[in-house]
Amino acid sequence: MLLKLIVCAGPATTGKTSVLRHMIRRMLEKGCRPAFFKIDVQYAEEDEALAAEFGIPCRKVYSGELCPDHCNVMVLGDALSWAKKSGCDILLAETAGLCLRCSPYVDGGLGIVVLEATSGMNLPLKVGPMLSLADVAVVTKVDRVSQAEREVFRARIQDVAPAVRIREVDALRGIGIGPLADHALGIPDATDRMQLRGNPPVGTCTICVGRKDVGWQSHFGVVRPLEQQAFYRGE
Repeated sequence: MLLKLIVCAGPATTGKTSVLRHMIRRMLEKGCRPAFFKIDVQYAEEDEALAAEFGIPCRKVYSGELCPDHCNVMVLGDALSWAKKSGCDILLAETAGLCLRCSPYVDGGLGIVVLEATSGMNLPLKVGPMLSLADVAVVTKVDRVSQAEREVFRARIQDVAPAVRIREVDALRGIGIGPLADHALGIPDATDRMQLRGNPPVGTCTICVGRKDVGWQSHFGVVRPLEQQAFYRGE
């Protein structure tokens, strides 16, 4: 499969689509043929906007009752086949990334997490495998915080993911995104058989399958009373 895969995740409003927009522009300038794929819960229009702006293949899928990251695992193989049949050589998949227990990334692709510096200096400590298993952490809105806050935010990222590459960018103007796009173009092509990066959550609870009773005594499987503390990091 001669196709590169980039999976971009991050909390809402961080500027994921803006980052990918400038990456797409850079890739087109270099003669590449990108495709864009959006996974969201119930509403998205980014695919229509990017298709109109760049004329590239774009599509979306709504996860609905599924976590977007679970949906990503289910449909990513089909999305890669679609991008390849569309004559593209790189697929940029943007996921809503709302499930902080999961990693949206796969081995054989580039994992990018987009975080905004204005979200609080401790945010990197809260987003779990979405950051800890990423290859690159893109930090947006750095012009809206002080230099000291920027440095603390970077330190928090490195506390969670010491090996992650950090890039501070202006997602509106595209400043700092060129090197990110060049890095993406240098990754190996995806293989025909890919696996989720990191371990999935440890189990499925009865709430996940539709039981609505409140209180752990009404459930079975993976349950947790107030006194029990367990922390999941993705491994």
